[in-house]
Amino acid sequence: MDKDALPVSVAADLLERYRQWVDYLTVEKRFSRHTLRAYLSDMDYFFAFLTRHLGKPPGLNDLGDTSVRDFRAFLAKKTAEGAGAATRARALASLRNFLKWLDKNGHLHNAAIGSIRTPKQPRRIPRALPPKQAKEVIEHADELPEIPWIGLRDRALFTLLYGCGLRIDEALKLNYGQRPQNGEVRVMGKGSKERMVPVLPLVQKMLDEYIAACPYGFEKETPLFMGVRGGRLNQGVAQRQLRNLRRSFGLPESLTPHALRHSFATHILVNGGDLRSIQELLGHASVTTTQRYTDYDNAQLLEIYMKAHPRAKADP
Repeated sequence: MDKDALPVSVAADLLERYRQWVDYLTVEKRFSRHTLRAYLSDMDYFFAFLTRHLGKPPGLNDLGDTSVRDFRAFLAKKTAEGAGAATRARALASLRNFLKWLDKNGHLHNAAIGSIRTPKQPRRIPRALPPKQAKEVIEHADELPEIPWIGLRDRALFTLLYGCGLRIDEALKLNYGQRPQNGEVRVMGKGSKERMVPVLPLVQKMLDEYIAACPYGFEKETPLFMGVRGGRLNQGVAQRQLRNLRRSFGLPESLTPHALRHSFATHILVNGGDLRSIQELLGHASVTTTQRYTDYDNAQLLEIYMKAHPRAKADP
């Protein structure tokens, strides 16, 4: 664990257990860097709050004695600072995870956390692109970068996200030896769960063109998607490239890497795909998550339904 990620306001006994918990999340649960960073940020905020609340850095006993009123004061402070329901719910989830781990391993028991309700969140419906705009993303992705191979890389990445429904981190974790081949790709998803996803010929074509143009050599363990200096492409850079594309071609603000994944699922659904199949393609643990795709506005569904999945019917 990075020492810079350690909370600065906890007693030594609590810090020791905190280190062990972070190792558990990293090694056993295999949290993504993004999720782990969010959890650590939430806990650092909570420890800072508790330090001010108690007038001293908290230890294990202090955490075990934290009351319902204390937890509510913590959430109230976040609300006062402008945190929405989703942010507060995530902070509470981080705290619950840590306390549950402490309890399970016999370090402390805090019954009060069970009395705290998760803040209600409005049900978010995924926002898909109309097929025409999804097609524009693929058509224009290679036009902005000044370095030609970078443009081909971006086009290949965005085509993979839309054509296979991958999460951005799933795509960027792929090494050359794991690249799509023979019409399929093996993906390591959340919770270290693997799934096989079919690959459209157009996706394969875009990847082959990028690989041929990339100035760096590829080996089995080489990152499939490389940055300008040859290392693994950073997720923030990929998001920035898509943001620049969105602004340059007047595409909607909702266009993000995850929106391409949502578009993949929605366009399949309205063309007759069943929820169970989409669940497997997306790697959702529960079909309830996939069920959100049926909640779209009927007018938008009709518009999408009138057109076939634009990339599935494109010539390679």
